[in-house]
Amino acid sequence: MNITKHKVAAIHYTLRDSNGNVLDSSQGRDPLYYLHGENNLIPGMEEGLEGRAKGDKLQLNVSPEKGYGTRDPQLVEEVPRRAFGGQNIEVGMQFEANDGQVITITNVGPETVTVDANHPLADQNLHFDVEVVDVRDATPDELAHGHVHGPGGHH
Repeated sequence: MNITKHKVAAIHYTLRDSNGNVLDSSQGRDPLYYLHGENNLIPGMEEGLEGRAKGDKLQLNVSPEKGYGTRDPQLVEEVPRRAFGGQNIEVGMQFEANDGQVITITNVGPETVTVDANHPLADQNLHFDVEVVDVRDATPDELAHGHVHGPGGHH
């Protein structure tokens, strides 16, 4: 069975940046299960996995345009320090906005804090080593919900 739209694929992956630094990996954990064709992975990853089968091992090089996008300067802004309610804040801290977007603190001044809503991997070429562990049909519930419900298709 090959990975096509509405199939569930299980993959092991290691993600590296252009310098070879490991940014993320599923090694030592359960594989990542996802519903193919429902935008559950970055576009370059889904495109590279299309048509693959259980046992396939591949390397995917994903450009920013097919990954987490290019940096948008409009997503960087200064906010009053008082907006953080007196909590201790430091450069590099991340928090989740109400819409689920990850915001990173990039500068802390006496009166203002610079926040960046660009994805931390924006502008980066991503290098994946991938092994396809399994491919199966999605359950009707998974198709209706647009995501995987676990290895066997159940919550």
